[in-house]
Amino acid sequence: MQGYQHLEAVIFDWAGTVVDFGSFAPTQVLIDVFAAQGIAVSMAEARIPMGLAKWDHIKALGQLPDVAARWQARFGSPMQDADVDRLYQQFMPLQVERVGEYSAPIPGAIDTINQLRARGLKIGSCSGYPRVVMDRLLPLAAAAGYAPDHTVATDDLPAGGRPGPWMALANVLALALKDVRHCVKVDDTVPGIAEGLSAGMWTVGLSSSGNAVGLTAEEWLALTPAQQDSHRQPAASQLTAAGAHYVVDTIAQLPAVLALIDARMAKGERP
Repeated sequence: MQGYQHLEAVIFDWAGTVVDFGSFAPTQVLIDVFAAQGIAVSMAEARIPMGLAKWDHIKALGQLPDVAARWQARFGSPMQDADVDRLYQQFMPLQVERVGEYSAPIPGAIDTINQLRARGLKIGSCSGYPRVVMDRLLPLAAAAGYAPDHTVATDDLPAGGRPGPWMALANVLALALKDVRHCVKVDDTVPGIAEGLSAGMWTVGLSSSGNAVGLTAEEWLALTPAQQDSHRQPAASQLTAAGAHYVVDTIAQLPAVLALIDARMAKGERP
């Protein structure tokens, strides 16, 4: 199989990108944690800050105007960082416990990863999940056929996570890549695209398998083409507006995009 001539590596997000079609593992647990406090949070609300580190996600969720109003009505004061700490401590064991329920690879993911490896690319990864969750998810993914060359969790680095470049750049260091411009960051969220751009990489957004559409693979495939398009367009618009160089439905369409990027690099173009 012919290799890519200029690309060195692809750095993948996890939920909604390679595993967990629809990115359900983080959102459902957040809903349950807020519900335990007597605060109703909808799935749509829980998805708005997706891509951030989970502590930051909880804080951002609590600062959404409607959620903040419910919190104020329930407790008589705005959510404080100490409240975020408490919710995070409740969130963590539930996320570790349940991440396995949502660990199935997205259709086409394993085949795509294998194609990329066969063409000489290194496979990096990073996640909004903390290390304790990744330690639970990694062996499950490996058993299903996905074992990236390197994985960075959002609390592995002192600088923090998305939308900063640090997790993507940590992959560059660990994989001994020669140039950040030879890398492609693949993600289903706006903070994940921002991460890749701030690291100086090409970026590919996934519109249909991820957080913005928020359907299971079965639900997605059951839609008519017109219904799929109505779900796809807002998600694709978000990712394009965030600066993604390309946007496709799922990871299954990535090899063709990488060929386009490699051809652009051959002409001297850079991200």
